Amino acid sequence: MTQTSENVTWLTQEAYNKLKDELEYLTGPARTEIAAKIAAAREEGDLRENGGYHAAKEEQGKQELRVRQLTQLLENAKVGEPPAADGAVAPGMVVTIAFDGDEDDTLTFLLASREYASADIETYSPQSPLGSGVIGHKVGEDAEYELPNGKKASVRILKAEPYTG
Repeated sequence: MTQTSENVTWLTQEAYNKLKDELEYLTGPARTEIAAKIAAAREEGDLRENGGYHAAKEEQGKQELRVRQLTQLLENAKVGEPPAADGAVAPGMVVTIAFDGDEDDTLTFLLASREYASADIETYSPQSPLGSGVIGHKVGEDAEYELPNGKKASVRILKAEPYTG
């Protein structure tokens, strides 16, 4: 998982490999495929009214943006071990909190950068107000963070376990 600090991103070996594979695909086969789509659409004639051409160019732009994001992320990456299961909240952990100590009002989320966001579990960045508020706290402790309106909110850490997804 990741923790960004001073432009360094910490990744597990598995996460690094996954991102590296994605980058290799985007700079190899995916570039070839999009170039072929653009060439085929160009053959259809007038580019001003060619929806396929414009869609392919937009897709190419999105791919190149992702290539730049991945390149920068991997250049600044440090490969390390996942967080220890010592009960302290750290990036790369699945955390369950109770709002204002109410054991019925809970939230479970993955504390990681958006590269790890998935449909399976909500993801909060370590730099988010909630993420930065809970980092370092142990299970059973209360943590405070600032809401967008400037007020403080309190949560109790119920669980903190390394993410295994």
